[in-house]
Amino acid sequence: MRCLIVDDEPLAHTILSDYIRKVPFLTLVGATTSPIDALTQIQRGEVDLVFLDIQMPELTGIQFLNLLRRGSSGQACRVILTTAYSEYALDGYEHDVLDYLLKPISFERFYRAVQKLMPTISPVAVAPASDSIAAGQPTSEPGKEFIFVKTEYRLQRVGLSEIQYVEGLKDYVSLYTPTERILALQTMKTMEEKLPVGQFMRVHKSYIVAINRIESVERNRIYIGKAVIPIGDTYRDAFYRLIES
Repeated sequence: MRCLIVDDEPLAHTILSDYIRKVPFLTLVGATTSPIDALTQIQRGEVDLVFLDIQMPELTGIQFLNLLRRGSSGQACRVILTTAYSEYALDGYEHDVLDYLLKPISFERFYRAVQKLMPTISPVAVAPASDSIAAGQPTSEPGKEFIFVKTEYRLQRVGLSEIQYVEGLKDYVSLYTPTERILALQTMKTMEEKLPVGQFMRVHKSYIVAINRIESVERNRIYIGKAVIPIGDTYRDAFYRLIES
């Protein structure tokens, strides 16, 4: 997959370029601070995947998405948004982006995002990826149905469809299912990165909810079963735009 980085921060170019070179099925074809130059390159059919910053002086990432058209090959160019601001996540969902990476971006999170391309890549193109797996690099199956979390004594498998919501407790998180509470040794940021974009949403500094588990919303509170979850000021606008859409 031919990749283009569009970001006005040189540090982002350095980090993403390094990550791209580590993944066998990705090839870096350019890195630019100019969204206009990037659009031209995409429209010539030279790019398969764009890592797109949202806050740029010439065009915002959302404006860029509005202008983006199919390349000359007739295949849609995929987009992964990169930003330091989580409140733009819903805009990305509405534009059908591949994923949404929150800076600073870890390689593990980056790799999970690009693994979503696997169904669109020929087997020959991805064959070398087995070397990365053998070398111990993290992987993630597209459309995964479960995650593993570290509890006090073991790694426990948790089905994504079972999770109702997650509560943060400093260096721990509690995962709530209809039948149990699972205490995991990880941070909210790590948990947010593990959970699939579009199925789960952070609504408060201490809470992530499963969107399809929401029963009702009233006075900036989410009701899931017997739980009452507050909606934080930082996340309120994005959450209500999601509900209204």
